[in-house]
Amino acid sequence: MVVGADETFHALADATRRDILSTVLHADHSVTDLARRYPMSFAAVQKHVAVLERAGLVTKTRAGREARVRGEVAGVRSAHGLLDQLEAQWRARVDRMDQVLGECP
Repeated sequence: MVVGADETFHALADATRRDILSTVLHADHSVTDLARRYPMSFAAVQKHVAVLERAGLVTKTRAGREARVRGEVAGVRSAHGLLDQLEAQWRARVDRMDQVLGECP
């Protein structure tokens, strides 16, 4: 599945989702385990996981009755690549501004 920047940055825009991602990048967790960590309903945590999954940042699998969540390093690397591209664009713009200002008397 090809995921765009909008889905990725939407997923990362929320502090709870970033915390969930950080947690599952270290070790797989069940959705139930994740839900115990936050002052919100199980359903709300499931929705956060679904947003991360659509963005390709986590994978959810079934193990019996349990839903396990695993962080996807490739998805995080993709987000990193998007940020690198944006940084390169802004650095180029700043360099051009420096050139223009350097040409001023």
